[in-house]
Amino acid sequence: MRNSLQLAAFFCFILLQTSIFTALSYDDFEPPDDEWESATATYIKEANGSIITEGACGYGDLHKTAYGNYGTGLSTILFNRGSSCGACYEVRCVDHIRWCEPGSPSVVVTVTDFCAPNYGLSTDYGGWCNFPRQHLEMSEAAFTEIAVKSADIVPIQYRRVECERDGGMKFTITGNANFYQVLITNVGLDGEVTGMKIKGSRTGWIPMARNWGQLWQCNINLKGQSLSFEVTTSSGKSVTSYNVAPGNWQFGQIFEGKQIYNY
Repeated sequence: MRNSLQLAAFFCFILLQTSIFTALSYDDFEPPDDEWESATATYIKEANGSIITEGACGYGDLHKTAYGNYGTGLSTILFNRGSSCGACYEVRCVDHIRWCEPGSPSVVVTVTDFCAPNYGLSTDYGGWCNFPRQHLEMSEAAFTEIAVKSADIVPIQYRRVECERDGGMKFTITGNANFYQVLITNVGLDGEVTGMKIKGSRTGWIPMARNWGQLWQCNINLKGQSLSFEVTTSSGKSVTSYNVAPGNWQFGQIFEGKQIYNY
């Protein structure tokens, strides 16, 4: 009886130690597979792809932003009228021995474009981005990290991840004397900007409206004033960058503000 009690106590101790170890080491493990969503992916050749040079998020030439070659377009249901611009997804090719790279490696991409539907084709034959299909139209560089280049369309899994950025958020000022647009790039954390305000040195905070993608606008003349920006992301976190642009700023200039972090 005594030996049985000692054995039971020993196993309870082992179970407790294992639980503590698991709790302390959770961050070292990958999230469970149920966090992954199923979709499909294709790619655009860099010689012809709008993902690299234009894109429906307003980023323009991605080589001049932090996003580089690792962009992706999203189908209608995922793009969400541009509010998904800037979000980061981890993507891996699955369930296809011929087309997926061995071991199903993953790659992280930034949403930089919209994959337009083609309702002249069926969803299973060319109309990959038709509603309500979940589809990623990736850059060639990103796609070839998870699948062979000769693949036409591959099954994938994807999940949202935090965006890791170097430096602060970037603000590009465009427009004219009475119509101001600010393009936001290099946004960390969840990457999706859901709200923005601008402040001149002689004004209060002015809410800006989304024009398209990550271009935000207002109709107040702020020329000759230093500019501050308040950015809110989909996580609800906000960060304020004061006097980012000096009073002598010019249209077309890019200014760097603070970065948003998960604390």
